[in-house]
Amino acid sequence: MRIVKFYKYLCEEKQEYVLSKQVLRCGTSIGANLSESRNAQSNADFISKINIALKEANETHYWLELFLRSEIIPEEFYFSLNQDLEELIAMLVSALKTLKKVKGER
Repeated sequence: MRIVKFYKYLCEEKQEYVLSKQVLRCGTSIGANLSESRNAQSNADFISKINIALKEANETHYWLELFLRSEIIPEEFYFSLNQDLEELIAMLVSALKTLKKVKGER
């Protein structure tokens, strides 16, 4: 939900419509892929959805950093959103490591 509110802020307060759609797409895709993973057709499909969520989280990180470096958002916005994102990335990485151990992968 924070990414949706962030998108609204970018559009309404900063009149930024192009880059804001990018961060909305990848930021909401994280949750969409995690939601899809609950109904995965196989363990491989489940792991794939978690991997996609991680990739989308990394892309979201890129966009947040771009907004910061281009001075579209203040540092406080970046650090707050980035902290949540870093926690989410750590959880996804941990989940993937556990899943791969259980599956016997490296």
